[in-house]
Amino acid sequence: MKKILHIISSPRGDASISTQLGYAIVEKIKEANPGSTVNETNLVKKQLPHLEEAQLVSFFTPADTRTAEHLEAIKNSDDAISDLMEADIIVIDTPLYNFGIPSGLKAWVDHIARAGVTFSYDANGPKGLVEGKKVYVALASGGIYSDGPMQGYDFVAPYLKSVLGFLGMKDLTVFRAEGTSYPDLKNQALQKAIDSVTL
Repeated sequence: MKKILHIISSPRGDASISTQLGYAIVEKIKEANPGSTVNETNLVKKQLPHLEEAQLVSFFTPADTRTAEHLEAIKNSDDAISDLMEADIIVIDTPLYNFGIPSGLKAWVDHIARAGVTFSYDANGPKGLVEGKKVYVALASGGIYSDGPMQGYDFVAPYLKSVLGFLGMKDLTVFRAEGTSYPDLKNQALQKAIDSVTL
């Protein structure tokens, strides 16, 4: 039995290839771990605010001196981190937009990356504090970015591996539905990606 946190970031709803792939990953995890529970966070339906001064001030205000305004400003971050810490497995669905992740997913990353909470610094440098998690990324793209001439334009997989790894989540696997804009590939892209999923 596992606690699964499923993060959805595509605004395309049921038509989203990354979301469909993410659901397929979640189902395979549930099949392999009967009794597992899923906490779904749809970043389109529940949009996190981009960080502003109020959040940043709250982050760096000691917990015992935070005012009611600080607590309100920091609530989204606290909730997102709580969900993350409770999960055993995180499934993140993301399309590749303009070579990067959607802004809603970037906002989620900004809310979970907090000094002293999800990472810290000591004499040896930074240390991730979110450990013991398995992360699966369901990545959909119109082109082919896993290899070939466009590989260097993929700033999704490298970014998520870097930032989540920095927070301690180093066990990360990416599954790709690629070529969804190519007439000869689009009809098979999703099923090929689903078939590639091994846990």
